[in-house]
Amino acid sequence: MRVTVVGAGVVGTMHAWQAVERGHQVVQIEREAEARGASLRNFGQIWVSGRAGGEELETALRARELWEGIGGRVPGLGFRAIGSLTPVRGPLELAVAEAAVARADAAARGYKLLTPGEARALNRALRGDFTAALYCERDAAVEPRTAQRALRAELSKSPNYTFLPGREVREVVGTGAVRDDHGDVHHADVVVLCTGAWLGGLVRELAGPDLPVRRVRLQMMQTDPLGEPLTTSVADADSFRYYPAYASPALDELDARQPQARTAAEHGMQLLMVQRADGGLTIGDTHEYEHPFAFDTLEDPYDHLTEVVESLLGRPLPKIRRRWAGVYAQCTDTSRVVHRQQVSDGVWLVTGPGGRGMTCSPAIAETTANELGW
Repeated sequence: MRVTVVGAGVVGTMHAWQAVERGHQVVQIEREAEARGASLRNFGQIWVSGRAGGEELETALRARELWEGIGGRVPGLGFRAIGSLTPVRGPLELAVAEAAVARADAAARGYKLLTPGEARALNRALRGDFTAALYCERDAAVEPRTAQRALRAELSKSPNYTFLPGREVREVVGTGAVRDDHGDVHHADVVVLCTGAWLGGLVRELAGPDLPVRRVRLQMMQTDPLGEPLTTSVADADSFRYYPAYASPALDELDARQPQARTAAEHGMQLLMVQRADGGLTIGDTHEYEHPFAFDTLEDPYDHLTEVVESLLGRPLPKIRRRWAGVYAQCTDTSRVVHRQQVSDGVWLVTGPGGRGMTCSPAIAETTANELGW
């Protein structure tokens, strides 16, 4: 079988990986020299802990298994089975963590409620004051800025794989055939469009104006090396408000009696933090849903994140090395893991995983391959 994959972000690259692994001939086309969108502008977290029960959790757990296997073959991914800690303060936040540990699927996630001493035994960098910490053993991390290059380097060892950067696919010209902006036509048995947050142009022409996917903007930052290991990913209790796994009467009580800080509420914020291979910390994030998005980054969210992180670490942050904004595509029905649609004969669109793209992409691609009979 011949497969054309359009897009070299993590969703597209995992589709190429699945096709090559199954013995097919693959051409992967990317409009930039390499992917520069949400697949690079994220935490690199394989985030199982907050996923909704059912299909979303099952997808994340399968993806976690696939990531570990691929990471064993591709050391450049920087796969690390580090788990995560969410420190909580006071009885209201503690009650939400206790409700999470009481879930029927808590064991599948690797949830445990730890004392401060137990949490610090896992992550000595957490020197701030907190009441307890929710641990999720199944969370992991990779290096987002280099992961796609590492995957492509491994794919390129196969004679069945061709990467064509700097080409934008402009039109479908027949069953399984697309033309790029160089005028070249690429023929295949199936085309998979994995164009990320690029929802206009050809995607709009093929899927129509009512595509049930929206764009979401975020802000993040990265520091100089911390100077010590941050041995787990770290979240704060605002992540309880963002991720569906934590929905409970205890969360309702937290919202009613202890609302989010003003800046966090205004910018849809939570703290997520993971240490990079060079020792720096990736810290975020905000969520902006209303178009048109701002073109600049705002300092108040960064100030808020800095304050929260320093309170957990019990020390000043290293110098901020870089700040950035990113945009990802999310299904408007956020209970859906991804939007998968046949948009023309032999042409499929796969988009909208939202903040689950880095986590779930290996399993999303596996499902596509199984459903299309690769």
